[in-house]
Amino acid sequence: MDNTKLHFMTAEFVPLLRNADRNTAAKWGKMSFQQMVEHVADFFKVSSNKVQLPLVTAIEHLPKYKEFLLSDKQFRENTKAPTAVLGDEPLPVRNPNMEIAISKLQHQIDSFVSYFQQNPDAKTCHPVFGELDFSEWVLLHYKHVIHHARQFGLVS
Repeated sequence: MDNTKLHFMTAEFVPLLRNADRNTAAKWGKMSFQQMVEHVADFFKVSSNKVQLPLVTAIEHLPKYKEFLLSDKQFRENTKAPTAVLGDEPLPVRNPNMEIAISKLQHQIDSFVSYFQQNPDAKTCHPVFGELDFSEWVLLHYKHVIHHARQFGLVS
């Protein structure tokens, strides 16, 4: 388990968002800053089993995805989730303002940690990567939040 990655997600990512220029245009992709925050929050809901999505990856391809997950490779710019998972366009903004969106993201991050503290042997299904345990979710969430932090120039 990589505590540095967990610490970034639980203690550094949200303050980075709170201090960011929210009018900064994305370096790639179609999402606005708030859409990105809400999108990241949605995937924390998947990891804590609040939302269940069907597996869209063929079983025989899961080892290749797991290999990527366990590597130090980052998501490439413009990496898109399968259309079957997210559709072609970003979801409309659902929260009335950024402060609420960011607070809800923090709540989902905390819920993710709490879920696995209460269910240490649990595995929950990511639609692309399959069944993941806590340490695998930490790796995936870290890759995901870093990807979006890079997208908006919050990290290099």
